[in-house]
Amino acid sequence: MSTDRAPEHPDVRTITLQQVLEALVDPVRRSIVRQLFRSAADIACGAFDIAVSKSTATHHFRVLREAGLIRQHYVGTSRMNTLRRDEFDEVFPGLLDALIAAERDA
Repeated sequence: MSTDRAPEHPDVRTITLQQVLEALVDPVRRSIVRQLFRSAADIACGAFDIAVSKSTATHHFRVLREAGLIRQHYVGTSRMNTLRRDEFDEVFPGLLDALIAAERDA
């Protein structure tokens, strides 16, 4: 039995643009991505500035993880989140930068 509690993460090269856009259509998920984009460190699930219940937040993190946008791992009892920016930029160059720029201009 594995003691690794980290969830499975898809290979970003297998993700379609449609999956990514569907994940980013929700403003809460875009907010999570923005916060990770601007952070120099990983962020614990409970430390995000989002006004949703814990179960709803869990859903949003799962959608982002399954769309290849974030990587999750545990540090102690905290589930930490990292934006998979380098991997993502290889497959969808400029998309995250465009998303952040569009949100800034809105």
